[in-house]
Amino acid sequence: MNIVVVSGSNVGEKTSIAANKVMNVLKEKYSEDNSVNLLDLKELTLEFSDGRNYLDYTGDTKYVTQTLMNADIIFFGTPIFQASIPASLKNLFDLLPQKAFEYKTCSIITTAGSNKHYLIPEQQLKPILGYMKANIVPNYVYILDTDFDNGEIINDDIHFRIDKLVEDTIVLAKAYKDIWAQQEDSYGF
Repeated sequence: MNIVVVSGSNVGEKTSIAANKVMNVLKEKYSEDNSVNLLDLKELTLEFSDGRNYLDYTGDTKYVTQTLMNADIIFFGTPIFQASIPASLKNLFDLLPQKAFEYKTCSIITTAGSNKHYLIPEQQLKPILGYMKANIVPNYVYILDTDFDNGEIINDDIHFRIDKLVEDTIVLAKAYKDIWAQQEDSYGF
């Protein structure tokens, strides 16, 4: 399967650290049968969405949109800014067609300064992913500033939860893939 990890902010470090932790787990446990790519929005220059087809963009924007459209599994990492997802991540969604995540399994990793915004993924990110037809892994990982020190995740529970989220996402994606294959086979043509 084609797996993409998105670090959905163009500022800060913590979301990139969490995305790299997901990448490490994927490479250690799941890279043999899968292609794994990281899209860190800090390292890419995306155009603002202007409503055109995603295939009509160029440069980094075209690379990112095509990479996401070709993915089977997507892990979205996002910080919480002003009780919301960052504009860079919202712009990424706006660059894609409405059904961009159809038949894709998506997971969420959130970084935040306080525990007061733990429902932002439920109230803002999951509805967007659902609208775009994603199969969303129900649980997500919420990481606080206090879980980081010197550029590393220091909370062992966060490491465990990321490992579990990666495992759950892979299992769910494989299950969906098998179910869709059985459905296709049932048509008999």
